[in-house]
Amino acid sequence: MKNLILLRHAKSSWKDLRLGDFDRPLNNRGKQTAPLIAKILLSKNIFIDKIISSSSKRTTETSKIFAAILSYEPEIIYEPNLYLASNLTIINTIKMIDENSNNVLLVAHNPGITNLANKLSDYRIENVPTSGMIGFSFDGEWKNFTNEKCKFLFYEYPKKIK
Repeated sequence: MKNLILLRHAKSSWKDLRLGDFDRPLNNRGKQTAPLIAKILLSKNIFIDKIISSSSKRTTETSKIFAAILSYEPEIIYEPNLYLASNLTIINTIKMIDENSNNVLLVAHNPGITNLANKLSDYRIENVPTSGMIGFSFDGEWKNFTNEKCKFLFYEYPKKIK
């Protein structure tokens, strides 16, 4: 059994309009909500053995917050192709995961995260908000991963816990 946790990056800042979209950091709200959601994942006893993240500033900051709270030791894999990736690009990234990894956290952007989440199960999500996290499990190998149905595990997001 493998577990895939899809995570949309935490809320980013628009304070410095000179920054391009790729370079926007987290804002204060994002820095507050990401640890809350990471603690929820920790409480689910799914021990992440691989974190793959888009290489944008806001996703790298989000993935580092999760890594710290989850006591994740291995190197985070920063994948440039996940920046604003489609669900097909995300699936192709998933297919490249080594088979020794059973619990993967993938940090990326919308609309790819929402679109993929809706393809993986019958659970419907209109829009995954920032710091939104959706968990799935499936039998099989990463290299054979498709958008076939997975077992929906959970959907957590900041407004749900407030």
